[in-house]
Amino acid sequence: MSLAIFDLDNTLISDDSDHLWGEFLVEQNLVDSHDYARANTQFYDDYCQGKLDINKYLIFALSFLAEHPIEKLNQWRQQFINEKIHPLVLPAAEKLVEKHRAQGDTLMVITATNRFVTQPIVDLFGINNMLATEPELINGRYTGRYVDEPCYQQGKVSRLNAWLISNQANLKNSTFYTDSHNDIPLLKKVTFPVAVDPDSALKQHASDQSWPIISLR
Repeated sequence: MSLAIFDLDNTLISDDSDHLWGEFLVEQNLVDSHDYARANTQFYDDYCQGKLDINKYLIFALSFLAEHPIEKLNQWRQQFINEKIHPLVLPAAEKLVEKHRAQGDTLMVITATNRFVTQPIVDLFGINNMLATEPELINGRYTGRYVDEPCYQQGKVSRLNAWLISNQANLKNSTFYTDSHNDIPLLKKVTFPVAVDPDSALKQHASDQSWPIISLR
């Protein structure tokens, strides 16, 4: 099988779902508006600059999940998907996914954003394989902690390697689409790396390496 791997945020959708979820919580007055909004923005800026402390960020991002029952969280998440995410799904991204599906490729999304936020988004694309940062869930309640290695930077490579072993698969003729320089470690591992509407650092790196640069916008 040939793997077609997609980043999610700013690749298949035209914004960052993790950051948007934080903004949604602020808009709905579910968190302390000023402090949470400021921290959410700072963490996102750090991510864009490639200097995010992923552990500190996950403590921040997952704490909200631990404060509420899963039934209520799911209600808020559905509202978030309906209001914020549906308008961001890129038709060209849907066509690209379907092109790989028609070719018989195995489809996968790999994202640093946690599974609680991303699972229903990935479901919109009909993609069954996803590697994401995993919030810990015990007895039907989120703990605010995470399990396994965060799916971020080199962690994406580690998590994918483990998946390949478990599924007796390899990266022969694999493709990876992403917008972010944070994903350069994984781009280096696949057969066909593709920069999608890349940030400036990835655009320069892709140009230097003669990697394809495409737009789905």
